[in-house]
Amino acid sequence: MITYEQLRHNAEIKTYIEGADAALAALGYTEHSFAHVTKVSQIASYILTKMNADSHAVELAKIAAYLHDIGNLVNRVDHSQSGAVMAFRILRSMDMDAADVATIVSAIGNHDEGTGVPINDISAALILADKSDVRRSRVRNTDISSFDIHDRVNYSVTDANLEISNDKTEITLMLTIDTEYGSVMDYFEIFLGRMVLCRKAAEKLGLRFRLRINGQSLL
Repeated sequence: MITYEQLRHNAEIKTYIEGADAALAALGYTEHSFAHVTKVSQIASYILTKMNADSHAVELAKIAAYLHDIGNLVNRVDHSQSGAVMAFRILRSMDMDAADVATIVSAIGNHDEGTGVPINDISAALILADKSDVRRSRVRNTDISSFDIHDRVNYSVTDANLEISNDKTEITLMLTIDTEYGSVMDYFEIFLGRMVLCRKAAEKLGLRFRLRINGQSLL
């Protein structure tokens, strides 16, 4: 089986991730490079491991997470679909098993809130992991006075953790927001669609999605 570690050290894939992030930088978007995809891989692994998924499923989720944003190299619009096609070509050229390719490609193609649907546990884990990576260090703009709402919201988040309850009934995204830079209303203005998709993803895993901001339960 092709492994996550193999992909992390693949020069071709590194080039695509760097190119995709450079394209988003040119558009003024937050960081989508190795820090993001590695963190999403780690969170997806945590989710499925906590839910007692087998090691093979965990590995597929980590791979899907690592590749999930390469479609931004083509265009931000429909990047989940273009990324899925790119991942298909890459993984098949590496002789990955067709069933594994199918699982990864469908997860990547369904990770974005515009068109995504949590069709299986791996896609659900990817959605939750991706949408929970909100943090100050992803903001590229160093001029606070020129922040747009996306900059404000990401910069305002000083801590973010996704946690599954011990009884495996709830998954909670816990955020600490510095309201000097962004408000809770700002967060909902740009992330409501993402939170709805997270709720659906959690339900796919048999969990209830909860959101807690500054110690207050909002969902």
